[in-house]
Amino acid sequence: MHLIFVVYDGMTALDAIGPYEMLSRLPGATVTFAGVTAGPVRTDTGALRLVADRALADCDAPDLVLVPGGPDVRAQTSDTALHAWLRAVDPATTWTTSVCTGSVILAAAGLLRGRTAASHWLALDLLPRYGAIPSPERVVRDGKYVTGAGVSAGIDLALTLAATIAGPDVAQSIQLATEYDPRPPFTAGSPRTAPPALVSRLRANPGLVMST
Repeated sequence: MHLIFVVYDGMTALDAIGPYEMLSRLPGATVTFAGVTAGPVRTDTGALRLVADRALADCDAPDLVLVPGGPDVRAQTSDTALHAWLRAVDPATTWTTSVCTGSVILAAAGLLRGRTAASHWLALDLLPRYGAIPSPERVVRDGKYVTGAGVSAGIDLALTLAATIAGPDVAQSIQLATEYDPRPPFTAGSPRTAPPALVSRLRANPGLVMST
C-alpha cells in the first residue's frame, strides 16, 4: 500500500507526522513525502524542515493521499499544480484524506463538493465556500474521503483508517506500540470544553488558521 504525504512550506508538522507515525506501521505500507517540487519545506513555526523526497508529478497511483493543514493555506487553495495533481490521482485512490485545514485544500481542489468534512474549528466556516459541508466531529468519513479536525486529530484519523484498512487488532497494536494514551492536563482542547474567554480570545486572534 503506497501512502503519499503532501508537504509544503508553512504546513503544520504534526498534521503529517502524527498520521505518519501510525500509518507507516501498517503491514506492507510504503510512504513517500512529496511536494510540488522535491526538496526541503519549512513548517509553520519556522524552526523545523521536512523533506519532499519526490515531486508530486513523479508520484502516480497512490493508495492513500494525506494533505496536512497549516495556519495560512491561501497559497495551497490557489495552487493549480497541487490541485491538478490531487484531481488527477483522486479517481484511483482508495483513501483521500486530510488533517486540519488540509480539508480546505481538498475542498478548494473540488474534491469535497457536497461532502461532509472536518477541519480546525476556526476554519470550519471556510469549507462551504468550496461546496463542502462542515462538521465539528474529530474524524469524519464520507465515502473514501476521511478528514480530521485540528492538528492532533490526525492521530485519531490515522488509527481510524488503520482499523478500517487492517482491522481493529492491528490498529490497537499500533496504538499500544506508540503508547497513545492521551491524558491532557487541561480540558481546553475543544471550543466545547475550553473556558469561554479563551475561545473568544482565539477567535479574535486565530493565529492557527488561514487568513482570508
